Amino acid sequence: MKRIPVLFPVGLAVLWLVLTGSLSLGNILLGLVVAFGMVLSFQKLRPVRPRLHRVHVGFILLFVVLKDIIKSNIAVGRIVLGLTGRREVKSDFLDIPLDLRDPHGLAVLAMIVTATPGTVWSGLTDDSSVLKLHVLDLQDPEEWIRIIKQRYERPLREIFE
Repeated sequence: MKRIPVLFPVGLAVLWLVLTGSLSLGNILLGLVVAFGMVLSFQKLRPVRPRLHRVHVGFILLFVVLKDIIKSNIAVGRIVLGLTGRREVKSDFLDIPLDLRDPHGLAVLAMIVTATPGTVWSGLTDDSSVLKLHVLDLQDPEEWIRIIKQRYERPLREIFE
């Protein structure tokens, strides 16, 4: 028999109570039944459970990503406002070879890339070996490959593989 995680359905039930704005006994019970029912129903949709190895690397990665998002917001803002000087903005697609194969790590990489202004996850090959990335200002393709592999993929491999 599978063990039912408790934290997630309790969190869903609390969210239910916040959204309904009522702490009546009936509402609490309904929220718990719906939340546990959802968790039990959706477990079959998740065939591979994540196995986290070096969680502390995730906290470091979080700060790296936040810093990169801030820097990228400034860079995209400069492009939008036309403050690039005489430098031409070259938008293009880039193929990045990946070593990361864990589906959860790939999902986190997709979130990182998409949350960073100026980049969009455009596709992934069937065998998860190549990421197609669209970059708003692609000046140095090799630098972008290095950034994705070193700053994001390497820590994600430490966490998920």
